[in-house]
Parts: sequence; C-alpha cells; structure tokens
Amino acid sequence: MLLCNRQKSGKRCRAQAGFTLVELMVVVAIIALLATTAGIYLFGALDDADQAKAQAEIKALQSAVTAYMIRNNRQLPDSLEQVAPFMDPPRIPSDPWGNPYVYTKHDARRYTIVSYGANGTPGGDGINADISSDDF
Repeated sequence: MLLCNRQKSGKRCRAQAGFTLVELMVVVAIIALLATTAGIYLFGALDDADQAKAQAEIKALQSAVTAYMIRNNRQLPDSLEQVAPFMDPPRIPSDPWGNPYVYTKHDARRYTIVSYGANGTPGGDGINADISSDDF
C-alpha cells in the first residue's frame, strides 16, 4: 500500500509494509484448523502403531516360547520369565501401554499370550481391544 500525502508535507511517497490485524487473525485461524486436522490423524496413527507393536512383541514371545520348548524337551514354560533368555535383549517387554503380557498355559502343548489393550482389562474394542496370540 502506498501512502502519499504530498499536499500537506511535500515529501515523497513511501511504501507501507506489514499485515493488518484481520489478515494475521485469518492466517492464525487457518493454521489452527490445519493443526487440528493433522493432530486427529496423528493420534489415530499412534494408536495403530501401538497395536502393531503389541502384535510384533507377541510374535517374538511366541518364538521365544518355541525356542524354550526345543531346549527343554517340548515342555511349555510355566511363565514368560523363563523365556527371557531367548529374547533379544534378554528380558520380557511390557505391552505398549505399560502393562505386562498375560501368559496362560492351557495344557502340555497349548498356551496363549495376551495384551489387554490400552485399558489393561479383558474385552473392549478399538484401542482397548485384546490382542491375543490366538488371533494370528
């Protein structure tokens, strides 16, 4: 925008730089809208990542149980702590929500490893759904 008032001051015209308050408010509102939209998708992606991590850890625990059984005359371990030496690193991880994985020995050959999801209790849906070794 040019400001030119030659009649009063007799000075040369100069360019006025900057934005108006309304223009700045519109830009801030657009940025807030975009950030909100991106945040919604980001949190959904993080939930999916936690569930995928739990599945991967359960598969690793299943492999460790198999290695334990090979080493111990086809006997299932009594707890997951017994398979820790077969993990890399040699420890039993917590699920992505900080809860321990639940190991249940059904008989001499069958077992289940479960994460109870974000809420840490059996049942639920979405992010609170159980993730079980029986599912894959």
